[in-house]
Amino acid sequence: MASFASMAIPDHSALAHRRSEARIAWMLVLPAMILLFLFVLLPVAAVVVLGFTDFELGYGKFRFVGFENYAHLITDRTFRKSLWNTTVYTAIVAPVSILLGLGIAMLIESETAARSFFRTAYFLPVASLIVAMATVWQYMFHPTIGPLNALLALVGLPGPNWLGSSGTVLYSLSIIGVWQSAGFNMVLFLAGLTAIPRELYAAAQVDGAKSSLDRFLLVTWPMLGPTTLFVITISITNAVKVFETVKTLTEGGPNKASEVLLFTIYQEGFVYLRVGYASAMTVVFLLILVVLMFLQYRILDRRVHYT
Repeated sequence: MASFASMAIPDHSALAHRRSEARIAWMLVLPAMILLFLFVLLPVAAVVVLGFTDFELGYGKFRFVGFENYAHLITDRTFRKSLWNTTVYTAIVAPVSILLGLGIAMLIESETAARSFFRTAYFLPVASLIVAMATVWQYMFHPTIGPLNALLALVGLPGPNWLGSSGTVLYSLSIIGVWQSAGFNMVLFLAGLTAIPRELYAAAQVDGAKSSLDRFLLVTWPMLGPTTLFVITISITNAVKVFETVKTLTEGGPNKASEVLLFTIYQEGFVYLRVGYASAMTVVFLLILVVLMFLQYRILDRRVHYT
């Protein structure tokens, strides 16, 4: 009997120790869970609920309208225009910034003398405030005194009204988006390139990979799989969330040619004060992001080689 009692004491002590660790773990994670609930989950739930109402700021009463806001989105020309502009902007900025970031990262990785300088120089657009840089870009794209049109004039080409023409404004904003995103993607790719073992390149060269292209296709690109997946996800998300450049430089014009989803949501919610309708737009915007993330991981994750 004494032996059974002596065996029960350690078991009880171990159980109490596990319970104590569980309580400490919950105490440590509780502040983060509270903040997540208050600043993420609760606002999302409020937006979903308000999307089914006709709530307007300044009015005390509102009523539930069901899916009326969502039905109106289908026929809303402004919403459809902003959705198309966001799609075009993302289709330009995301792939170009990814390829440019990868190319710059590989060039910096191969450079030994001034690696720190180039890394800092290309990362500066990420650290700078885009609102502060708006003045610089307005000058760059100015139709009469801007340096871009001055360079075009030197070769005999007429310079367009970059930010004032419906045909060029979205592409001009895309140039700014690529400039802003390429440096961040470069840093991520640099981290991925640094983590690749140098022995793999030597082994690939022994196996017959003589050219730089062969080594890139056989070693670099497969080993950059996890980094590339993350960069694609971040680039698409940031491109879809474009707002600052539109608000600062164009206000969605001319003729809504540069109006994007977040700017339309801002207009509806904070200018026209139609919070219910803006909430419905926000829900659609969140669903678009969720679907994009799901498709990326569903399609791309299968092709990623993890080590």
